[in-house]
Amino acid sequence: MKTMILDNNLDNIKIYDDAGVSRIFIDLEIIGKVARQGDMDTVISDHTISDIINARGIIKNAELLVRVNPIHDSSEAEINAVINAGADIVMLPMFKTKQEVEKFITFVDKRAKTNLLLETSQAFARIDDILSVPGIDEVHIGLNDLHLAFGLTFMFELMSGSLCEYITNKFKEYNVPFGIGGVSTIGTGILKSEVILREHVRLGSEAVILSRSFKKECTSLTNFKHEINKLNDTIIQAKQMSSNELKTNKTILKESIAQIIEAR
Repeated sequence: MKTMILDNNLDNIKIYDDAGVSRIFIDLEIIGKVARQGDMDTVISDHTISDIINARGIIKNAELLVRVNPIHDSSEAEINAVINAGADIVMLPMFKTKQEVEKFITFVDKRAKTNLLLETSQAFARIDDILSVPGIDEVHIGLNDLHLAFGLTFMFELMSGSLCEYITNKFKEYNVPFGIGGVSTIGTGILKSEVILREHVRLGSEAVILSRSFKKECTSLTNFKHEINKLNDTIIQAKQMSSNELKTNKTILKESIAQIIEAR
């Protein structure tokens, strides 16, 4: 499974790269983000084009993923700047229509991989039209904004019912690789990361974002690599589980999420 971590600290990026993180994540998205998440405990970054250039200069193994702003009047210039700075993958957030995705694919023009961050209810409802657009390399389900769009209580509530299964089956139907949300270090989190990762495997997810708890382990390469190894071991073990065992884990996940929601 591909792992992604959001950071512009060059010392940390070197550790992530050496430890085997699949993708370093630079985040330029700012349009509309404060209005959506300003009162939440979420990351609103201050990354710049210079951060892409600096990261590109030290990354030896990982891919460099850059999230741009939603489609706006200057999107073409922004995407050109991101690709010229060295992005391997360009991620589009907060899209709602097929037309926005078509513009994005046109602007990238096969110069980098394209990744759609699915996080609006409109895109969810229009998924067939959107996935019919040629040139989509990957999709990632943004659990935070998508759960807000649906008016849900807890970010992982989308994984407890049938919504996540519905949308991931659509990705499979259109042969588009996908990832889902984020995960904390093994053994931590209000919803245990092991349970989440087993559901990733059951659904066929191929990517996950590493949460802030991973950054806390970035005091040394040894510490961080230890946590990455634990995560990879958990995924390997999950892939060795039977379908019935993974279904049982889904039940555990659903019951755990119900308890978390009830306690809020």
